[in-house]
Amino acid sequence: MARYFIELAYKGTNYHGWQIQKNATSVQQLVNRALSLKLGETVETIGSGRTDKGVHALQQFAHFDFNKQLKEKHLVFQLNRVLPKDIAAKNIYEVDPEAHARFDAESRSYIYKINCIKDPFLIDTFYYRRGDLDLDLMNQAAEIFKKTVDFESFSKVKTDVNHFRCFISLSKWIQHDNMLYYYVTADRFLRGMVRTLVGTMLDIGTGKTSLQDLGMIISSQDRKKAGRAVPAHGLYLSEVKYPSSIYIKRKP
Repeated sequence: MARYFIELAYKGTNYHGWQIQKNATSVQQLVNRALSLKLGETVETIGSGRTDKGVHALQQFAHFDFNKQLKEKHLVFQLNRVLPKDIAAKNIYEVDPEAHARFDAESRSYIYKINCIKDPFLIDTFYYRRGDLDLDLMNQAAEIFKKTVDFESFSKVKTDVNHFRCFISLSKWIQHDNMLYYYVTADRFLRGMVRTLVGTMLDIGTGKTSLQDLGMIISSQDRKKAGRAVPAHGLYLSEVKYPSSIYIKRKP
């Protein structure tokens, strides 16, 4: 058996997240179906992680096994012929047979996008939010998260994780014209974490919450103390990094 990583991108508007669900259409379901159709046997993927309903991915990885050597570029072309327009196969890489799309990821990155002026063409891909924000205070809060270890206050309550420790290496806000972008990279993320971090920082940007309050929110380990989770459609999984040693055919 050979193991392959498939690199994907998708607009999450029409899907109930990445992971297969019983009574809803997911990205993973359609990727599995396309692979099974083109490879002539049942193929199941394991993703680098979940994305929730409505969340997008500029880069998502999943692994699958197949008992023959593949012509990767040809298979990418064939998959894109049968996948929906809002899901794209970007690349396929042969990897070490023990490589795992979820457990071998060294880091994951997200971008949250906000537009401050109503634009009907961005309705599914940016969070439209009016009002002034103190971007300097929001960036101070973003820096605090880089020094934080326990993120229980920013995680969904019902989750199956063993601990709430995450190590954030990048956390910053950037403004371009009437658009705000939050960039965050960590070794792992908890369910709902990025959307709650953003919601809490928006409260700081409006003066509803202070930087001193943020310290108490973090130490409380209480989800109710943090801000609301902002809408899913502004969130993008932007990058998943793996050690180069797992690739049998090196990435270009």
